[in-house]
Amino acid sequence: MSPNHGSMATRRSITALAGAFALAFANQYLFYGHVFGVAYSIFMLLLYAYVFHDRRDRWREANGFGLFLFVVVMLLSFTYALFDNPAFQALDFLAVPTLFFLHIAYARGAGRAAWWDVRLIEDALKHFVARSLRHVPTAFRIMKLSTSRKNGLSNNKTALKVAVGLALSLPLLLVIVSLLASADGVFEKALSSVPSWWSNLPVGETFGRLVWIFVAGILFFCYFWGFVKPGHRKMATVPEAGADDEEQRAVGLRIDPIIMMTLLVSVNIVYVLFVVLQFTYLFGAWQGELPDGKTYAEYARSGFLELVAVTLINFALLMLALTALGEMTTARLRRAISSLLYVLVGCSGVMLYSAYSRLILYEDMYGYTYIRFLVHAFMIYLAIMLIIAAVRIRTSAIPLVKCYIVVSLIAYVFVNYVGMDRIIAEKNIERYRESGKIDPAYLLELSADAVPTLAKFAKNEYPNLKPNLDLKRQTLSYKERGWQSFNWARHAAMKELDQLLDK
Repeated sequence: MSPNHGSMATRRSITALAGAFALAFANQYLFYGHVFGVAYSIFMLLLYAYVFHDRRDRWREANGFGLFLFVVVMLLSFTYALFDNPAFQALDFLAVPTLFFLHIAYARGAGRAAWWDVRLIEDALKHFVARSLRHVPTAFRIMKLSTSRKNGLSNNKTALKVAVGLALSLPLLLVIVSLLASADGVFEKALSSVPSWWSNLPVGETFGRLVWIFVAGILFFCYFWGFVKPGHRKMATVPEAGADDEEQRAVGLRIDPIIMMTLLVSVNIVYVLFVVLQFTYLFGAWQGELPDGKTYAEYARSGFLELVAVTLINFALLMLALTALGEMTTARLRRAISSLLYVLVGCSGVMLYSAYSRLILYEDMYGYTYIRFLVHAFMIYLAIMLIIAAVRIRTSAIPLVKCYIVVSLIAYVFVNYVGMDRIIAEKNIERYRESGKIDPAYLLELSADAVPTLAKFAKNEYPNLKPNLDLKRQTLSYKERGWQSFNWARHAAMKELDQLLDK
């Protein structure tokens, strides 16, 4: 290795470590003592900038799926600044880091797995744990190297050491002096000539922030350096392939076509019988014709979860069968299984519609809630998946696994942004207008996203809701107000409530 190359590598490692600690400083400033808000999306942008600061000219993710996944991650991170739904905030707390790690593993991973390949998860986990941990000693070696490497001039070397020593000693001195002042009154009195802020430093917070910065800086560096120096590469880049080969590798399961056809015939016989019976009263419920003399509530509840479960089982069968379809050796066998799959998709569609109609009926009777909304969304999602599967049966040119991944990510982002709380409030208000029934206590449980709709409703139609909204305002007023935690939904809600209740 040439001296020039070694010097460049050293500078690169020191830059990476310095960037990691700068990112850690930003991280504690944005999050220490604050709830998630606009700072979350700011940090994600800083994190992306750090991870790719050495690859500005070679971003594999700058096109195609990499760019798409970047947009998904950022849109989900912005929900903390735009919306206030606690359920989605909890889900996004898991989803954003997970998608970020998968994205970076795809863009920079040692395995170079295709984005639809299940091995990408394995590669992401290796980078997150194994390849990161192996570089913990590296971080400390670079710290030592930054103070001991020769720069050609002894004065520069000495100045560098002094600067590093001052940087390390200053925060330590702040903690030590504050601790001594708290422990000894005489010492504290001796410091009386020092500005008051010195002796009143919050020791616990200062120490906590320093530990936060140190630990986070090491972790950020180790994660980044695991991509720069990943060690041995055991996974080769997956070559381009047709849809059939691609799905067989992704699913990883094999089943004989004849066995598959027998299985499909058996389940389809049962499904067809079910659908025939279902049609005898599927549409009759809307005209008051219920089966077996059941009440609306009994009809709506009966079999809903079972129908959804069966639909999920059918998806598993579809994936297995489409894998078998790619292994067909005769056109006759392919046509036979394709026909059986169309029957399976059709029956699944009828079951899904039946479950959907029961859910709508139940909501008309008992109102709209988080769970019922999410089930609605999930069933629409399943219907789209069925349509994709039906097209895939017709032509093998459709990459089923890729379509499912992309549609799933789009669906999750969409349901984050559609405004679930606002829709639930609007639907319950519509129900009130039609039936006169409403549950004010449940409306109070909705997040700040629904408050503008509820405030308008209380002002124009239901003044009895104002005491509930006053309680809601008190709850929102307790939220932390630092700019890092700014949330548009909470801001808009407080503005609406102040206008409504302070008149």
